[in-house]
Amino acid sequence: MESTAENRMSHRKVWLALLSVLCIAVGTAHAGDIGRSAPELTHRDTASWLNSAPLSLADLRGKVVLVEFWTFDCINCLRSLDWMTQMAARGRNSDLVVLGVHTPELPREKVPANVAAAVKRLGIDYPVMIDADYSYWKALGNQYWPAFFLIDRNGRLHDGAIGEMHVGEARAKAFEDRIQALLDKG
Repeated sequence: MESTAENRMSHRKVWLALLSVLCIAVGTAHAGDIGRSAPELTHRDTASWLNSAPLSLADLRGKVVLVEFWTFDCINCLRSLDWMTQMAARGRNSDLVVLGVHTPELPREKVPANVAAAVKRLGIDYPVMIDADYSYWKALGNQYWPAFFLIDRNGRLHDGAIGEMHVGEARAKAFEDRIQALLDKG
């Protein structure tokens, strides 16, 4: 009989293997939705936006938009922050707009002041829409933190991915190539 430590390690390996398969199998989030018009951003009030006045898809027409669903206590989201920061920096010199959509998981993440404090503490300088009511989460049919969606210049969903993104990682580079292909279409 396995020891408790060996049993935990075995269970952990199984879960990691299943997660890897899920990430590969789902590689494109909601593949059936790709090509449809992206749903309009659901929050228009100033209080729901950090680092930006309220945005709409009409405001972003002609730009490539990278949307990330995240929450400030999600370790997987925090592990993707360097990549998101790099994408935001890249966007400053191109037609790429990075948009964080903060959708809470825990009660304290629903408090706008806590979100604002986290955005400041984490050094996030790109627009963040506070989606405390899950309206944009539901509009995109999202189910994961973090999740990434690409909206093309014409306002159509082009691609998506779930799970962490890391600078220099093959999976992140492949997603960056898809972003660049949209930017190159001009």
